[in-house]
Parts: sequence; structure tokens; C-alpha cells
Amino acid sequence: MEKGIVIKSTGSWYQVKTGDGAVWQCRIVGKFRLEGIRITNPVAVGDEVEMTPENADEKQGLITGILPRKNYVARQSPRAKHDLHLLASNIDQALLVTTIVQPNLKLGFIDRFLLMTEPQNIPAIIVFNKIDVYDEDTLELAEALCGIYESIGYTALTASARTGQGVDKLRELLKDKTTLISGQSGVGKSTLVNRIQPNLALKTQELSDYSGKGLHTTTFAAMHTLDFGGAIIDTPGIKLLAFNNLQPADVAHNFREFLRSPKIADSEAVACTATNPAAPSKKP
Repeated sequence: MEKGIVIKSTGSWYQVKTGDGAVWQCRIVGKFRLEGIRITNPVAVGDEVEMTPENADEKQGLITGILPRKNYVARQSPRAKHDLHLLASNIDQALLVTTIVQPNLKLGFIDRFLLMTEPQNIPAIIVFNKIDVYDEDTLELAEALCGIYESIGYTALTASARTGQGVDKLRELLKDKTTLISGQSGVGKSTLVNRIQPNLALKTQELSDYSGKGLHTTTFAAMHTLDFGGAIIDTPGIKLLAFNNLQPADVAHNFREFLRSPKIADSEAVACTATNPAAPSKKP
């Protein structure tokens, strides 16, 4: 029996990297559950697992056990609403790539993403991408939103995958850490990752001309080593983000600003509304 880390999940097969650097193609043996909840993918990228070789010559094996996780990120399965879907585990931080235009910003999506990371005490970074196409008002809104999220303890910044603006700062934040990178389809996540680590050459795709929404370019979750230290876990773009494992009290408890002074919360809401009168309120 050997131990390794899951570096890619394709649904039925998992790539497991062992201590000697070898990568094994593995299947699952047995059933695994998450805190008594049904999950559609019992093993996630980032999991430390026990693996038994099945065909040593072809580097095929069986995952027979999952070591205790220090944390995990999960959401409601898009196909089975009563099940959870694991995005990643054992991460140091999570990076959400979003944008205000192309596609249009949905503040509620940012809040839902934070509801995945906050219960696990996972630090989150919010990146407003595509600032090269922002006009003056949109750029002002992005800077105001960065200020709001930073005021409640999150790291927030603007960037452009096309021009490279903000990429050096992102490299500093990612260095020597394992980071989940996620975002809605079409926000430029893969393009931004390619800027950060050019030799990955992740596939990219333009927005749909018909719907104006993003198209999936990342098909499976995968871990990539960064040349400057650390690793990223790239995940498919998310179109729908929902939860079936949280109670109303969990939602309230995991909004940081709910625990802050009402005066501070009110001032932040006013700042957001003044910058963008049509901006939606912060609701999950």
C-alpha cells in the first residue's frame, strides 16, 4: 500500500501522485461519505489517499482509503440536488476570479462562494478580472468593491489577464501555497492562470455570442505545480452555485459583516449603493 495525493479527477478515474513522483491511474474501492452526507465524487483533488497497486506495469491502482482532511470545499451537485459535490480538499486558500462586465457581475455569486470557504476557515482572495475593458465608472465600482471586501477581512484586487496588470501581485499571493482557483464560466479564469504560469497552456474560449455567458473550458479539476512555488487546483467554471448542507443559522454565522458593528455595515452598504445604485444587496 502506498500513499499519494489526488492531482486530477475525471469522475471515474483519479490521478494519484506518490512520494517518488510517479502518477498512478486509480479507481475507487468501497463507498465513502462526507459527514454523513451523500456526495457525487467521494474523492477530491487535493485528497491524501491510500493506494494499492493493481497493475504496476501500467501504473494502475485502487484507492482504498482517504486520510483525514484538514478542510474541503463543496457545493450542491448540479445534477443531484440532494447530494454534495467536492471541488477540492486540503487547500491553504481559495481564489475567486470574477469580473464586472463580460459577463456581468453577480454580487450574490461572490457571497455564495464565500459561504463555501468560510465554514472551513479557508482564506479567500477575490480578483476582479478584465479591467482592461472597464470604463471609468466600472473601474470605480471595482475599486469600491475591493474596499468593501477588504474591510471585512478578505483580500481583493483588480487584474487583467490580457495586459498582465495585477499578475505579479497574484504570484506573490499564490507562492508556496496550495490554492483552489474558481469562478463563473467566462470570467477569464483560464486566461489568467496562463498569465500566472504560461507553460500550463490551459484551454480558453470566448463568451457565447448568443447568451453572453461563459462557456466551460476546464473540464475536470486538476492540480498544477507552480514554477515559483506552490500549486493551484483549477476547477471547471461554475454556472450555478447552491447549497443543501447549510441551515439559515449557518448562513448568518458565516457572513463576517453580520458580526461587525452595524454602523460599519451600514456605511459599506451605502458606499456600494452610491457607486452602483443598481447593485444587488448581499444575499446568499
